[in-house]
Formats: sequence, C-alpha cells, structure tokens
Amino acid sequence: MSFQQGLSGLNAASKSLDVTGNNIANANTVGFKQSRAEFADVYANSLNGGGSNTQIGIGTKVATIQTQFTQGNITNTTNSLDLAINGGGFFRLNNNGTVIYSRNGQFQLNKDGYIVNASGDHLTGYTADAAGNLSTGAPADLFINTANLPASASTTIDAVVNLDARTAVNAAVFNATDPTTYDQSTSVTVFDSLGNPHTVQNFYTKTAPGTWKVNTTIDGSSTVTAGSPATLSFNTSGIATGATTQNVAFTAAGAANVSITLDYAGSTQFGSIFSVNSLAQNGYTSGQLSKFTTSADGTIVGSYTNGQTKVLGQVNLVNFANPNGLVNLGNNTYAESSASGVPVAGTPGTASLGVLQSNALEDANVDLTAELVNLITAQRYYQANAQTIKTEDQIQQTLVNLR
Repeated sequence: MSFQQGLSGLNAASKSLDVTGNNIANANTVGFKQSRAEFADVYANSLNGGGSNTQIGIGTKVATIQTQFTQGNITNTTNSLDLAINGGGFFRLNNNGTVIYSRNGQFQLNKDGYIVNASGDHLTGYTADAAGNLSTGAPADLFINTANLPASASTTIDAVVNLDARTAVNAAVFNATDPTTYDQSTSVTVFDSLGNPHTVQNFYTKTAPGTWKVNTTIDGSSTVTAGSPATLSFNTSGIATGATTQNVAFTAAGAANVSITLDYAGSTQFGSIFSVNSLAQNGYTSGQLSKFTTSADGTIVGSYTNGQTKVLGQVNLVNFANPNGLVNLGNNTYAESSASGVPVAGTPGTASLGVLQSNALEDANVDLTAELVNLITAQRYYQANAQTIKTEDQIQQTLVNLR
C-alpha cells in the first residue's frame, strides 16, 4: 500500500503547493480572495463492515479548495470610481447579458458613459431620472449623464430678517436711489428660465410702530407687475403677525415670465440692529458636471459648476447564503450556482451588506508571511511522501534480492 499512500501524498502536496502558489501570485490582485486546500483521508470499503480496528488508510485526497472570503485591507486611491466594499457582499456586473459578481472595485467610464471594469463588464444598480429620483426596481447598468444641468427659474425667496424696533417712522416717498427714503435693504440674485441672473432688492421702510413697508425692485427697476409693496406687521413681542408673503412677477427678455413668492416667515422686530438671518432662493443657472462621488450607501452624487448637486444613480450590492458555492470565472469574477443560493440584492450598509468607500480599493486578503510558511510546510510534506516511496522501493528491492 505504501506506493499508493505515498503517491496520494505527493499529489496532495502538489495541490497544496498549487494553491499556495496561486495565492502568492495574486497577492497584489485587487479584491482577490485567497484559497485553502482541504484534504480528507481515504479508506478502502469493507463488504462486511468488519475489521474496523485494523483498517489502515490508503492515502489522502483533496476534499475541496475553499475560498476565504475574509476582508482585505482598504487602500486609498485618486480615482473617484474606485470602490471598496467594507464588509460583506459583491458588486453585480452585466457581462453582455450574463450576470456575474466581483469584489474588484476598479471601475471607469467607457465612451458611452457607462461604469465598467477592465473587462468591459457594466456595473449595475439603481438608475436616476432627470430630477435625480432613483428607480429602485430591477437593477440596470449604471450610466453617468455628463450633459449640462439645465437652468431652473427661481420661484421662491426665503428672507428671515430682524428689523430694528428703535428705528424712527419714515414718511418719505420711496425712491430706490435715495437712501433717506428707506431704512434697510437686502439683495439676492435670482434666475429666469434661461439661467440669466437678475437682482431682486427689498427695501424696508418703517411707516408706523410695528409696521414696515417692503418695496421691491428687479435689476434696479421699480417696475414689477404684481405684489409691491408689501406690509409686514409685528406685535408688541416683536413677532410677525398677519401675511408674511409677497408675490412679485417680472418679464425677462427671451425667457418665460418670472413669478416669485417672497416669504418673510420667521422675521422679527426687536430692539437690536438690523440683521439678515437667512436669504435664500431656489433657482440656478445651467452647469456642467465637474465631479461625482459615491457615498457609503452607494449613492452617486454629481457636483456641477453652478454649485448644484444631483443624484446620478446608486450602486447596489448582492450577497449569497453560501459564498463558497460561487463558481470562479477568472478576472476576479464569480457566477451563481445551486450551491451558492440565489443572490439577495440590497443597499450597501443594510442587512449583511457592507458599506462602500469611494477613492479606495480592497487589497487581496493574502497573508504573504503565512503563505511562505505554508510553502515550506508543503515542500517538507512533499519530501516526506517521496521518502515513503523511496523506503518502500528499498523494501521491495530487499525482497527481490533474497536468495
């Protein structure tokens, strides 16, 4: 039996060396998961089931090559499309209609704007419409729309101010060019439907105790088609009472008519200096995509040159009940099998799925120190099994030489 035992040991040692060598060769492969050779002893079957106390094994065999899906170290990069999974899960990729999975987060944009890996497989997730709303149905190929963000006309201005209660009543007839005819003013830039900027100025004049008149000009002109002036009233506690909104409209050359609601809710009249606590409007001019980032939950957010941001899509991850049942396809990709179970998709950071880190990559989880020790061990194991064959050969030779 020794020849067969030794041969099986040589074969097992060779397989172990192959696995260790493959781990070492892929120590710098992004997202690579090391493997481990697992062995089982072999016994001859007995028809009557007896003699179990005198059975001698006939060698060993490779039971399985098991992939170790432990977390690899995360290294920062300068590419915003590099993604690392910190925790469980796999990227879902579309390979010409075939769904495959990977832990390798090295992605880039192809000429059509799709997020792809080095093999051209498309990263999938939830796509977003023109308004940035995610479609959380079936995953689709993620596409980065690099078109300009269209201008959006202003429709509201939120102004929260404190008007000085100590100001004297001003009975002068309002004139935007004469600062003696008003007490305080604010200015904010708004946009028409073409993205052209316009300056809206509000002038505050105290006409009676607790009462202020608000005159509005557009681009220095007092001509507005509705809503000016407005009146703000305050009670003895300095809190605004009555209406706090004002509607103004004006015509912009070549653009749609602009209608804006000014809201002074929250404004006060206290015995302190005039102050502007908030002055914001909701319009913007057109902008070009300048960069995009991916958050921990996989949301891809684009930043535009006009200061706006918009959701462009969301990466989703999948996990399996038994990741070791996945089929290795090469190129750091895996395929589903009956042993792995069906993929369960979800948002990064939920359930058993890890979070995403952008500008980062997951290193291989290979421990080179341990692998080099395994290499030495397998080598000694190989030599020892070779020695059993050599010893058996010497015994056989002795028997042959008997006279």
